[in-house]
Amino acid sequence: MTGIVPAPASIEFHTTSAPFRIVDETRIVAAADVHAIAAALARDLRTVLGRELPVADATAREADISLVLHDGGEAGGESYTLDVSDRGIAIGSATPAGLYRATCSLRQLLPARTAAGASKPSVGDVVVPAVSVADAPRFAYRGVMLDVVRHFFAVEDVLRLIDALAVLKINILHLHLTDDQGWRIRVDSWPELTGIGGSTSVGGAGGGFYTKADYARIVDHAAERFITVVPEIDLPGHTNAALSAYPELNHDGVAREPYEGVEVGFSSLSARPERAEATDRFLSDVMREVAELTPGPWLHIGGDESMSTTAADYLDLVQRITSAAAATGKSVIGWHEIGASPSLPVGTIAQYWGYLEPQDDAARLTTSVVVQGGRVIMSPADVAYLDIQHAGSPSTPDGYELGLDWANGPTSLEDAYAWEPTAIIDGIGEQQILGVEAPIWTETARTIADVEFLVFPRVAAIAEIGWSPRPRDGARDHDEFAARVASLGAHWRGAGTVYCAVDGVPWEA
Repeated sequence: MTGIVPAPASIEFHTTSAPFRIVDETRIVAAADVHAIAAALARDLRTVLGRELPVADATAREADISLVLHDGGEAGGESYTLDVSDRGIAIGSATPAGLYRATCSLRQLLPARTAAGASKPSVGDVVVPAVSVADAPRFAYRGVMLDVVRHFFAVEDVLRLIDALAVLKINILHLHLTDDQGWRIRVDSWPELTGIGGSTSVGGAGGGFYTKADYARIVDHAAERFITVVPEIDLPGHTNAALSAYPELNHDGVAREPYEGVEVGFSSLSARPERAEATDRFLSDVMREVAELTPGPWLHIGGDESMSTTAADYLDLVQRITSAAAATGKSVIGWHEIGASPSLPVGTIAQYWGYLEPQDDAARLTTSVVVQGGRVIMSPADVAYLDIQHAGSPSTPDGYELGLDWANGPTSLEDAYAWEPTAIIDGIGEQQILGVEAPIWTETARTIADVEFLVFPRVAAIAEIGWSPRPRDGARDHDEFAARVASLGAHWRGAGTVYCAVDGVPWEA
Protein backbone atom coordinates (compact mmCIF):
# COMPACT_ATOMS: atom_id res chain seq x y z
CA MET A 1 0.00 0.00 0.00
CA THR A 2 1.38 3.38 -0.96
CA GLY A 3 1.74 6.11 1.65
CA ILE A 4 2.33 9.82 2.08
CA VAL A 5 5.48 11.63 3.20
CA PRO A 6 5.30 13.44 5.57
CA ALA A 7 2.92 11.12 7.39
CA PRO A 8 -0.48 12.81 7.90
CA ALA A 9 -1.89 13.43 11.35
CA SER A 10 -4.69 10.99 10.48
CA ILE A 11 -4.99 8.64 7.52
CA GLU A 12 -7.33 5.73 6.90
CA PHE A 13 -7.12 3.57 3.80
CA HIS A 14 -10.52 2.06 3.00
CA THR A 15 -9.23 -1.29 1.82
CA THR A 16 -12.68 -2.75 1.20
CA SER A 17 -13.83 0.24 -0.88
CA ALA A 18 -13.36 0.74 -4.60
CA PRO A 19 -10.71 3.28 -5.64
CA PHE A 20 -11.35 6.43 -7.61
CA ARG A 21 -10.72 6.17 -11.35
CA ILE A 22 -9.92 9.20 -13.47
CA VAL A 23 -12.18 9.10 -16.51
CA ASP A 24 -12.91 11.29 -19.53
CA GLU A 25 -15.51 13.27 -17.57
CA THR A 26 -13.22 14.04 -14.63
CA ARG A 27 -12.69 17.74 -13.94
CA ILE A 28 -10.90 19.72 -11.27
CA VAL A 29 -13.54 21.94 -9.68
CA ALA A 30 -12.44 25.05 -7.80
CA ALA A 31 -13.67 28.57 -7.17
CA ALA A 32 -11.92 31.47 -8.86
CA ASP A 33 -9.92 32.43 -5.75
CA VAL A 34 -8.09 29.08 -5.76
CA HIS A 35 -8.01 28.57 -9.53
CA ALA A 36 -4.20 28.81 -9.55
CA ILE A 37 -3.91 25.82 -7.19
CA ALA A 38 -6.31 23.80 -9.32
CA ALA A 39 -4.40 24.74 -12.48
CA ALA A 40 -1.12 23.67 -10.90
CA LEU A 41 -2.66 20.31 -10.01
CA ALA A 42 -3.94 19.94 -13.57
CA ARG A 43 -0.46 20.61 -14.97
CA ASP A 44 1.09 18.04 -12.68
CA LEU A 45 -1.56 15.43 -13.47
CA ARG A 46 -0.77 15.89 -17.14
CA THR A 47 2.53 14.09 -16.55
CA VAL A 48 0.55 11.12 -15.24
CA LEU A 49 -2.40 11.17 -17.62
CA GLY A 50 -0.82 12.43 -20.81
CA ARG A 51 -3.54 15.09 -20.92
CA GLU A 52 -4.62 18.03 -18.82
CA LEU A 53 -7.87 17.85 -16.88
CA PRO A 54 -10.17 20.83 -17.33
CA VAL A 55 -10.52 23.25 -14.42
CA ALA A 56 -14.04 24.51 -13.78
CA ASP A 57 -15.65 26.95 -11.37
CA ALA A 58 -18.78 24.87 -10.94
CA THR A 59 -20.66 22.56 -8.61
CA ALA A 60 -18.83 19.28 -8.16
CA ARG A 61 -20.38 16.20 -9.67
CA GLU A 62 -19.51 12.52 -9.60
CA ALA A 63 -16.01 11.73 -10.97
CA ASP A 64 -14.70 15.23 -10.17
CA ILE A 65 -11.76 16.36 -8.05
CA SER A 66 -13.06 19.26 -5.98
CA LEU A 67 -11.10 21.90 -4.05
CA VAL A 68 -13.21 23.70 -1.46
CA LEU A 69 -12.02 26.71 0.53
CA HIS A 70 -13.94 26.89 3.81
CA ASP A 71 -14.59 30.06 5.79
CA GLY A 72 -12.95 30.99 9.07
CA GLY A 73 -9.45 29.68 8.61
CA GLU A 74 -6.46 30.67 10.69
CA ALA A 75 -4.19 33.04 8.77
CA GLY A 76 -1.31 31.02 7.40
CA GLY A 77 -2.86 27.74 8.51
CA GLU A 78 -2.12 24.61 6.51
CA SER A 79 -4.59 22.03 7.80
CA TYR A 80 -6.67 20.16 5.24
CA THR A 81 -8.88 17.16 4.58
CA LEU A 82 -8.61 14.77 1.66
CA ASP A 83 -11.33 12.21 0.95
CA VAL A 84 -11.16 9.75 -1.92
CA SER A 85 -13.99 7.40 -2.88
CA ASP A 86 -15.13 5.78 -6.09
CA ARG A 87 -17.42 8.79 -6.60
CA GLY A 88 -14.71 11.46 -6.58
CA ILE A 89 -12.01 13.30 -4.64
CA ALA A 90 -12.89 16.05 -2.16
CA ILE A 91 -10.19 18.39 -0.84
CA GLY A 92 -11.04 20.95 1.82
CA SER A 93 -9.16 23.60 3.78
CA ALA A 94 -9.74 26.98 5.33
CA THR A 95 -6.70 28.42 3.52
CA PRO A 96 -5.17 28.26 0.05
CA ALA A 97 -1.96 26.95 1.62
CA GLY A 98 -3.88 24.05 3.12
CA LEU A 99 -5.47 23.22 -0.22
CA TYR A 100 -2.04 23.22 -1.85
CA ARG A 101 -0.59 20.91 0.83
CA ALA A 102 -3.51 18.55 0.20
CA THR A 103 -2.71 18.42 -3.52
CA CYS A 104 0.84 17.41 -2.59
CA SER A 105 -0.56 14.45 -0.67
CA LEU A 106 -2.82 13.56 -3.58
CA ARG A 107 0.10 13.61 -6.01
CA GLN A 108 1.85 10.97 -3.90
CA LEU A 109 -1.23 8.75 -4.00
CA LEU A 110 -1.27 8.87 -7.79
CA PRO A 111 1.03 6.83 -10.01
CA ALA A 112 4.42 8.38 -10.71
CA ARG A 113 4.87 10.59 -13.73
CA THR A 114 4.73 8.89 -17.11
CA ALA A 115 8.19 8.49 -18.62
CA ALA A 116 9.00 10.72 -21.56
CA GLY A 117 7.83 9.12 -24.77
CA ALA A 118 5.62 6.55 -23.05
CA SER A 119 2.09 6.11 -24.33
CA LYS A 120 -0.57 7.75 -22.22
CA PRO A 121 -2.69 5.46 -20.02
CA SER A 122 -6.12 4.40 -21.11
CA VAL A 123 -9.16 6.10 -19.62
CA GLY A 124 -9.92 4.63 -16.20
CA ASP A 125 -6.47 3.10 -15.75
CA VAL A 126 -5.25 5.80 -13.38
CA VAL A 127 -6.64 5.08 -9.94
CA VAL A 128 -6.35 6.63 -6.49
CA PRO A 129 -6.91 4.42 -3.44
CA ALA A 130 -9.95 5.15 -1.29
CA VAL A 131 -8.65 7.07 1.69
CA SER A 132 -9.59 9.68 4.28
CA VAL A 133 -6.93 12.12 5.48
CA ALA A 134 -7.19 14.84 8.12
CA ASP A 135 -3.92 16.65 8.42
CA ALA A 136 -2.12 19.65 9.92
CA PRO A 137 1.55 20.50 10.53
CA ARG A 138 3.32 20.16 13.84
CA PHE A 139 5.64 23.13 13.29
CA ALA A 140 5.01 26.34 11.34
CA TYR A 141 8.56 26.50 9.95
CA ARG A 142 9.86 23.55 7.87
CA GLY A 143 12.85 24.63 5.91
CA VAL A 144 15.74 23.75 3.66
CA MET A 145 18.79 26.00 3.35
CA LEU A 146 20.64 26.12 0.03
CA ASP A 147 24.16 27.53 0.00
CA VAL A 148 24.54 29.28 -3.36
CA VAL A 149 27.91 30.78 -2.43
CA ARG A 150 30.47 27.95 -2.28
CA HIS A 151 29.09 26.98 -5.67
CA PHE A 152 26.58 29.12 -7.54
CA PHE A 153 23.34 27.70 -8.92
CA ALA A 154 21.37 29.30 -11.71
CA VAL A 155 17.77 30.39 -11.24
CA GLU A 156 16.40 27.37 -13.12
CA ASP A 157 18.33 25.06 -10.82
CA VAL A 158 16.82 26.69 -7.74
CA LEU A 159 13.32 26.49 -9.23
CA ARG A 160 13.85 22.79 -9.91
CA LEU A 161 14.80 22.21 -6.28
CA ILE A 162 11.79 24.20 -5.07
CA ASP A 163 9.46 21.97 -7.09
CA ALA A 164 10.90 18.81 -5.54
CA LEU A 165 10.79 20.21 -2.00
CA ALA A 166 7.21 21.44 -2.28
CA VAL A 167 5.85 17.91 -2.64
CA LEU A 168 7.24 17.17 0.85
CA LYS A 169 5.39 20.18 2.32
CA ILE A 170 8.59 22.14 2.92
CA ASN A 171 7.47 25.76 3.34
CA ILE A 172 10.76 27.66 3.77
CA LEU A 173 13.67 28.10 1.38
CA HIS A 174 16.57 29.70 3.23
CA LEU A 175 19.06 31.06 0.68
CA HIS A 176 22.61 31.52 1.99
CA LEU A 177 23.50 34.42 -0.30
CA THR A 178 26.82 35.77 1.00
CA ASP A 179 30.03 34.33 2.38
CA ASP A 180 33.79 34.47 1.99
CA GLN A 181 33.70 32.89 -1.48
CA GLY A 182 31.10 35.12 -3.08
CA TRP A 183 28.28 37.66 -2.85
CA ARG A 184 25.23 36.42 -4.78
CA ILE A 185 22.55 39.14 -4.55
CA ARG A 186 22.62 42.47 -6.36
CA VAL A 187 22.71 45.55 -4.11
CA ASP A 188 22.35 48.68 -6.22
CA SER A 189 23.91 51.02 -3.67
CA TRP A 190 27.01 48.81 -3.38
CA PRO A 191 27.44 47.43 -6.93
CA GLU A 192 30.91 45.94 -6.46
CA LEU A 193 29.50 43.43 -3.97
CA THR A 194 28.53 41.44 -7.05
CA GLY A 195 30.94 43.12 -9.47
CA ILE A 196 34.02 41.97 -7.55
CA GLY A 197 32.55 39.95 -4.69
CA GLY A 198 30.39 37.81 -6.98
CA SER A 199 33.21 36.75 -9.27
CA THR A 200 34.52 33.73 -7.35
CA SER A 201 33.49 30.44 -5.78
CA VAL A 202 35.19 27.37 -4.34
CA GLY A 203 38.00 25.91 -6.38
CA GLY A 204 37.91 28.49 -9.15
CA ALA A 205 34.59 27.22 -10.50
CA GLY A 206 33.57 30.73 -11.54
CA GLY A 207 31.20 33.18 -9.93
CA GLY A 208 27.70 34.40 -10.47
CA PHE A 209 24.94 36.33 -8.77
CA TYR A 210 21.21 36.94 -8.88
CA THR A 211 19.92 40.19 -10.30
CA LYS A 212 16.93 41.64 -8.55
CA ALA A 213 14.76 40.21 -11.32
CA ASP A 214 16.36 36.78 -10.82
CA TYR A 215 15.67 36.88 -7.12
CA ALA A 216 12.07 37.97 -7.76
CA ARG A 217 11.60 34.93 -10.03
CA ILE A 218 12.75 32.65 -7.24
CA VAL A 219 10.54 34.37 -4.67
CA ASP A 220 7.49 34.26 -6.94
CA HIS A 221 8.01 30.63 -7.96
CA ALA A 222 8.34 29.64 -4.32
CA ALA A 223 5.26 31.66 -3.33
CA GLU A 224 3.16 29.85 -5.92
CA ARG A 225 4.03 26.69 -3.95
CA PHE A 226 3.43 28.41 -0.60
CA ILE A 227 7.15 28.46 0.19
CA THR A 228 8.63 31.56 1.83
CA VAL A 229 12.15 32.64 0.88
CA VAL A 230 14.42 33.63 3.78
CA PRO A 231 17.53 35.48 2.54
CA GLU A 232 20.72 35.25 4.56
CA ILE A 233 23.39 37.95 4.59
CA ASP A 234 26.08 36.32 6.72
CA LEU A 235 27.71 38.85 9.09
CA PRO A 236 30.04 39.93 10.69
CA GLY A 237 32.25 36.96 9.77
CA HIS A 238 32.06 35.04 6.48
CA THR A 239 32.47 38.43 4.78
CA ASN A 240 35.61 38.15 2.63
CA ALA A 241 33.64 38.68 -0.59
CA ALA A 242 32.38 42.04 0.72
CA LEU A 243 35.80 42.91 2.11
CA SER A 244 37.39 42.22 -1.28
CA ALA A 245 34.93 44.57 -2.97
CA TYR A 246 35.09 47.55 -0.58
CA PRO A 247 38.32 48.52 1.22
CA GLU A 248 36.48 50.81 3.63
CA LEU A 249 34.82 47.80 5.30
CA ASN A 250 38.22 46.47 6.43
CA HIS A 251 40.03 47.33 9.66
CA ASP A 252 43.00 48.74 7.73
CA GLY A 253 41.17 50.16 4.72
CA VAL A 254 42.82 47.66 2.38
CA ALA A 255 40.71 45.36 0.19
CA ARG A 256 41.16 41.65 0.78
CA GLU A 257 42.02 39.21 -1.98
CA PRO A 258 39.07 37.17 -3.35
CA TYR A 259 38.86 33.75 -1.74
CA GLU A 260 38.20 30.35 -3.33
CA GLY A 261 39.00 28.00 -0.45
CA VAL A 262 36.82 26.34 2.17
CA GLU A 263 38.30 27.48 5.49
CA VAL A 264 36.15 29.57 7.84
CA GLY A 265 36.60 32.12 10.60
CA PHE A 266 39.23 34.42 9.12
CA SER A 267 37.14 37.42 8.00
CA SER A 268 35.25 40.13 9.83
CA LEU A 269 33.60 43.48 9.35
CA SER A 270 35.35 46.25 11.22
CA ALA A 271 34.02 47.65 14.48
CA ARG A 272 36.68 50.36 14.67
CA PRO A 273 35.33 53.90 15.17
CA GLU A 274 37.02 55.18 12.02
CA ARG A 275 35.09 52.55 10.00
CA ALA A 276 31.75 53.06 11.76
CA GLU A 277 30.19 55.33 9.12
CA ALA A 278 31.00 52.96 6.24
CA THR A 279 29.99 49.84 8.19
CA ASP A 280 26.67 51.27 9.34
CA ARG A 281 25.83 52.63 5.89
CA PHE A 282 26.68 49.23 4.40
CA LEU A 283 24.45 47.43 6.90
CA SER A 284 21.55 49.84 6.43
CA ASP A 285 21.71 49.79 2.63
CA VAL A 286 22.10 46.03 2.29
CA MET A 287 19.35 45.16 4.76
CA ARG A 288 16.98 47.71 3.21
CA GLU A 289 17.46 46.54 -0.37
CA VAL A 290 17.24 42.84 0.47
CA ALA A 291 14.15 43.43 2.63
CA GLU A 292 12.49 45.36 -0.18
CA LEU A 293 12.94 42.32 -2.43
CA THR A 294 11.61 39.89 0.17
CA PRO A 295 7.88 39.70 0.97
CA GLY A 296 8.42 37.10 3.71
CA PRO A 297 8.69 38.15 7.36
CA TRP A 298 12.32 37.16 8.05
CA LEU A 299 15.89 38.29 7.39
CA HIS A 300 18.72 35.94 8.36
CA ILE A 301 21.86 37.79 9.45
CA GLY A 302 24.20 34.83 10.01
CA GLY A 303 26.38 35.52 13.04
CA ASP A 304 28.31 32.23 13.11
CA GLU A 305 31.99 31.38 13.17
CA SER A 306 33.28 34.91 13.73
CA MET A 307 36.56 33.61 15.10
CA SER A 308 38.61 36.62 13.97
CA THR A 309 36.23 39.10 15.65
CA THR A 310 37.06 39.97 19.26
CA ALA A 311 34.33 39.26 21.81
CA ALA A 312 33.75 42.99 22.37
CA ASP A 313 33.64 43.75 18.65
CA TYR A 314 31.28 40.83 18.05
CA LEU A 315 28.77 42.15 20.59
CA ASP A 316 29.04 45.64 19.09
CA LEU A 317 28.59 44.39 15.53
CA VAL A 318 25.72 42.00 16.33
CA GLN A 319 23.85 44.86 17.97
CA ARG A 320 24.35 47.05 14.89
CA ILE A 321 23.58 44.25 12.42
CA THR A 322 20.39 43.09 14.13
CA SER A 323 19.22 46.67 14.60
CA ALA A 324 19.69 47.38 10.89
CA ALA A 325 17.76 44.22 10.00
CA ALA A 326 14.95 44.94 12.47
CA ALA A 327 14.67 48.52 11.16
CA THR A 328 13.36 47.06 7.88
CA GLY A 329 10.33 45.67 9.70
CA LYS A 330 11.49 42.08 9.34
CA SER A 331 12.02 39.58 12.13
CA VAL A 332 15.65 38.62 12.65
CA ILE A 333 17.04 35.10 12.41
CA GLY A 334 20.66 34.28 13.25
CA TRP A 335 22.78 31.24 13.94
CA HIS A 336 22.75 30.44 17.64
CA GLU A 337 26.02 32.32 18.36
CA ILE A 338 24.04 35.59 18.31
CA GLY A 339 22.76 34.58 21.74
CA ALA A 340 25.99 36.11 23.10
CA SER A 341 24.27 39.48 22.70
CA PRO A 342 22.09 40.56 25.64
CA SER A 343 20.15 43.09 23.56
CA LEU A 344 18.62 41.33 20.59
CA PRO A 345 15.52 42.76 18.87
CA VAL A 346 12.20 41.46 20.14
CA GLY A 347 11.24 38.19 18.48
CA THR A 348 14.73 37.25 17.27
CA ILE A 349 15.03 33.61 16.21
CA ALA A 350 18.09 31.45 16.96
CA GLN A 351 19.00 28.74 14.46
CA TYR A 352 20.65 25.97 16.46
CA TRP A 353 23.31 24.14 14.47
CA GLY A 354 25.04 22.25 17.28
CA TYR A 355 24.85 18.51 17.79
CA LEU A 356 22.17 16.32 19.36
CA GLU A 357 24.43 16.41 22.40
CA PRO A 358 25.15 20.16 22.67
CA GLN A 359 28.81 21.10 22.83
CA ASP A 360 30.65 24.14 24.16
CA ASP A 361 28.25 27.05 24.66
CA ALA A 362 25.68 26.08 22.01
CA ALA A 363 22.88 25.31 24.48
CA ARG A 364 23.55 28.41 26.60
CA LEU A 365 23.65 30.75 23.62
CA THR A 366 20.48 29.29 22.14
CA THR A 367 18.71 29.54 25.48
CA SER A 368 19.79 33.17 25.77
CA VAL A 369 17.77 34.01 22.65
CA VAL A 370 14.71 32.29 24.11
CA VAL A 371 15.12 34.11 27.43
CA GLN A 372 15.07 37.37 25.48
CA GLY A 373 11.68 36.44 24.03
CA GLY A 374 12.77 34.60 20.91
CA ARG A 375 12.27 31.12 19.52
CA VAL A 376 14.43 28.42 17.95
CA ILE A 377 14.85 26.68 14.60
CA MET A 378 16.43 23.28 15.14
CA SER A 379 19.14 22.24 12.64
CA PRO A 380 21.36 19.80 14.55
CA ALA A 381 24.34 19.28 12.26
CA ASP A 382 24.89 15.60 12.98
CA VAL A 383 21.42 14.63 11.74
CA ALA A 384 19.97 17.57 9.75
CA TYR A 385 22.92 18.81 7.68
CA LEU A 386 22.45 17.41 4.19
CA ASP A 387 25.97 18.19 3.03
CA ILE A 388 27.27 15.40 5.27
CA GLN A 389 28.03 12.22 3.35
CA HIS A 390 25.45 9.50 3.04
CA ALA A 391 26.18 6.44 5.14
CA GLY A 392 27.54 3.56 3.11
CA SER A 393 29.52 5.77 0.70
CA PRO A 394 27.26 5.08 -2.31
CA SER A 395 28.35 6.11 -5.77
CA THR A 396 27.87 9.73 -6.77
CA PRO A 397 26.06 11.03 -9.86
CA ASP A 398 29.19 12.46 -11.51
CA GLY A 399 31.88 10.09 -10.29
CA TYR A 400 33.59 12.34 -7.73
CA GLU A 401 33.36 12.36 -3.95
CA LEU A 402 30.43 14.27 -2.56
CA GLY A 403 29.74 15.40 0.96
CA LEU A 404 31.68 16.07 4.15
CA ASP A 405 32.06 14.08 7.35
CA TRP A 406 32.86 16.65 10.05
CA ALA A 407 29.49 16.46 11.88
CA ASN A 408 29.89 12.90 13.16
CA GLY A 409 29.26 11.79 9.58
CA PRO A 410 28.42 9.96 7.47
CA THR A 411 24.69 10.32 8.21
CA SER A 412 22.14 7.63 7.39
CA LEU A 413 18.47 8.06 6.56
CA GLU A 414 17.72 6.42 9.89
CA ASP A 415 19.92 9.00 11.68
CA ALA A 416 18.08 11.82 9.91
CA TYR A 417 14.71 10.36 10.96
CA ALA A 418 15.31 9.30 14.56
CA TRP A 419 15.81 12.60 16.39
CA GLU A 420 13.33 14.70 18.36
CA PRO A 421 13.58 18.53 18.31
CA THR A 422 12.35 18.97 21.90
CA ALA A 423 14.94 16.55 23.33
CA ILE A 424 18.09 18.51 22.47
CA ILE A 425 18.25 21.46 24.88
CA ASP A 426 16.71 21.40 28.36
CA GLY A 427 13.97 23.99 28.68
CA ILE A 428 13.45 24.38 24.94
CA GLY A 429 10.28 22.50 24.16
CA GLU A 430 7.38 22.60 21.74
CA GLN A 431 6.36 26.20 22.45
CA GLN A 432 9.87 27.56 22.10
CA ILE A 433 10.56 25.85 18.77
CA LEU A 434 9.48 27.61 15.59
CA GLY A 435 10.44 24.64 13.45
CA VAL A 436 13.21 22.65 11.83
CA GLU A 437 15.54 23.19 8.90
CA ALA A 438 17.91 21.04 6.86
CA PRO A 439 20.86 23.03 5.48
CA ILE A 440 23.00 21.95 2.55
CA TRP A 441 26.40 23.58 2.25
CA THR A 442 27.95 23.22 -1.16
CA GLU A 443 31.72 22.95 -0.79
CA THR A 444 31.58 19.66 -2.69
CA ALA A 445 28.32 20.08 -4.61
CA ARG A 446 29.11 21.55 -8.03
CA THR A 447 25.81 20.97 -9.85
CA ILE A 448 22.14 20.83 -8.96
CA ALA A 449 22.34 17.06 -9.52
CA ASP A 450 24.99 16.94 -6.78
CA VAL A 451 22.72 18.94 -4.49
CA GLU A 452 19.77 16.64 -5.13
CA PHE A 453 21.91 13.54 -4.58
CA LEU A 454 22.82 14.83 -1.11
CA VAL A 455 19.34 16.15 -0.29
CA PHE A 456 17.15 13.21 -1.32
CA PRO A 457 15.96 11.07 0.41
CA ARG A 458 17.22 12.45 3.75
CA VAL A 459 15.23 15.68 3.43
CA ALA A 460 12.07 13.54 3.57
CA ALA A 461 13.02 12.64 7.14
CA ILE A 462 13.45 16.27 8.16
CA ALA A 463 10.17 17.17 6.43
CA GLU A 464 8.35 14.48 8.40
CA ILE A 465 9.86 15.57 11.71
CA GLY A 466 8.68 19.10 10.98
CA TRP A 467 5.19 18.22 9.78
CA SER A 468 3.98 14.99 11.38
CA PRO A 469 2.78 14.54 14.97
CA ARG A 470 5.35 13.47 17.52
CA PRO A 471 5.09 9.69 18.06
CA ARG A 472 3.21 8.96 21.24
CA ASP A 473 5.87 6.59 22.51
CA GLY A 474 8.66 8.89 21.33
CA ALA A 475 10.04 6.33 18.88
CA ARG A 476 9.79 6.69 15.10
CA ASP A 477 9.20 3.56 13.01
CA HIS A 478 12.03 3.68 10.50
CA ASP A 479 10.92 0.58 8.57
CA GLU A 480 7.43 1.99 8.02
CA PHE A 481 8.92 5.33 6.99
CA ALA A 482 11.37 3.65 4.62
CA ALA A 483 8.49 1.85 2.89
CA ARG A 484 6.80 5.19 2.21
CA VAL A 485 10.07 6.73 1.02
CA ALA A 486 10.46 3.82 -1.40
CA SER A 487 7.26 4.85 -3.15
CA LEU A 488 8.70 8.36 -3.54
CA GLY A 489 11.58 6.92 -5.55
CA ALA A 490 9.37 6.36 -8.60
CA HIS A 491 8.06 9.92 -8.35
CA TRP A 492 11.59 11.31 -8.14
CA ARG A 493 12.67 9.28 -11.13
CA GLY A 494 9.66 10.41 -13.12
CA ALA A 495 10.33 14.05 -12.26
CA GLY A 496 14.02 13.77 -13.11
CA THR A 497 15.06 14.43 -9.50
CA VAL A 498 18.37 12.81 -8.59
CA TYR A 499 18.39 10.87 -5.31
CA CYS A 500 20.69 8.52 -3.48
CA ALA A 501 19.36 4.94 -3.30
CA VAL A 502 20.48 4.49 0.30
CA ASP A 503 20.46 1.15 2.04
CA GLY A 504 17.51 0.20 4.21
CA VAL A 505 14.84 1.35 1.76
CA PRO A 506 12.99 -1.23 -0.38
CA TRP A 507 13.44 0.73 -3.60
CA GLU A 508 11.49 -0.47 -6.59
CA ALA A 509 13.52 -1.55 -9.61
